[in-house]
Amino acid sequence: MTGPGPGPGHAGRPGAAVLRQYVTGLAGAVREAVLAAQHRAGSRLVRGHSPGGDAQFGLDDVAEAATWKYVADHDLPVAVYSEDGGLRYHGTDPAHLLVVDPIDGTRPAVAGLESATVSVAVARMSRLPRIADVEHAILMELRTGAYLYGDRATPGITAHGYDHRVPALTRTTDPARMLWSLEFNGHPAHLMTEAYGHLIDRSANTGGVFVFNSATWSISRLLTGQLDAYVDIGNRLLRDDPALLPEFERVGNGRVLHLFPYDIAAAVFLAERAGAVITDGYGQPLGDTVLTDLSIANQRSCVAASTPELHRALLSAIRWKE
Repeated sequence: MTGPGPGPGHAGRPGAAVLRQYVTGLAGAVREAVLAAQHRAGSRLVRGHSPGGDAQFGLDDVAEAATWKYVADHDLPVAVYSEDGGLRYHGTDPAHLLVVDPIDGTRPAVAGLESATVSVAVARMSRLPRIADVEHAILMELRTGAYLYGDRATPGITAHGYDHRVPALTRTTDPARMLWSLEFNGHPAHLMTEAYGHLIDRSANTGGVFVFNSATWSISRLLTGQLDAYVDIGNRLLRDDPALLPEFERVGNGRVLHLFPYDIAAAVFLAERAGAVITDGYGQPLGDTVLTDLSIANQRSCVAASTPELHRALLSAIRWKE
C-alpha cells in the first residue's frame, strides 16, 4: 500500500545483501514484464508524457506497473521515485529511496534494439537526497539480463552475464580514435553539431559515433569496454545561453528534456566506482544532483570518458558558446 513519508527514525535498516537481492529482483521483474509486452499492439504508441515532459510510450506503462507491483509485493518499506510515477511510498517510515528508470532507452526497446536498461539507484532516505547519497545501484540490460551492480560496502563493481571481465575500461586518449555516443533527443540538432560536429567528423571514420537514446546504456558501455566516451551537453549550452530556452522547448514538446536525476543516478555511481571519469559539461562532479527534482535547475549535462586524458580533451575540444 502507499504509506506516509519518512518519520523521525528508521527501525531495522536492511543490510547490503538484502538490498542487493531486492534491487536485482526488481530489475529482473521489470525486464520480464517488458520483454513479454515488447511486441504487443500499443507498445509503440505515445500515451502521454512523463512528469518531466518526455514522451510516454505504451511500453513505459508496462514497466511502471511492473515496478510498483514488485514493490507492493514485498514487505520492505521504501520510497520510490520513478520516471512516470513520481514519488510514492510503500509502508511506513522507509529507510531508503529507490530512484527507478524502468526503461532507460524506451525508443530502442520498442524498436527491439539492445540499447535499453533497467536503472535502479538506492539512497538513504533524507530531506534532500542527492546522487552523492546513492549507496546501491544496478543497471540491467533489457535484452540479455546482464547487469552491473555496486554498493558502498564493496569496493568497485560486480558484473553478471558478460562473456569477459568487467569493468574493462579502454585506455583511449585521442578523440580521433574514440568510439563515443552522443544525445539528440530534446536537443536542437543544429546546436549539437555546432558544438561538436568537428569531433564527429574527426572520429567517425577512425573511431565511431553512435546515438543510442539511452544515457545509462551509453555510460555502461564505457564499463564494458565497448565505448570510450559519452557526451550530452544540452544542459550546459542552455546554462551558458538562457536565450536558447525557446529552441530547447521547441524540440522538447514545450519542455526542457535534459538529463534528469533518474537518467543518471545509478550510472554515475557505477561509473565512478569503476574508475571512469564522469562530470557535467563544466567538468564538475554530478554528486550534488537532487534525486527528486526535475526542474531545469537540477537537470544536468554529462561528459564521461574512460581516461582522464580523453575527458580533458573532450572538454577542451567542444565548442562552448562564449
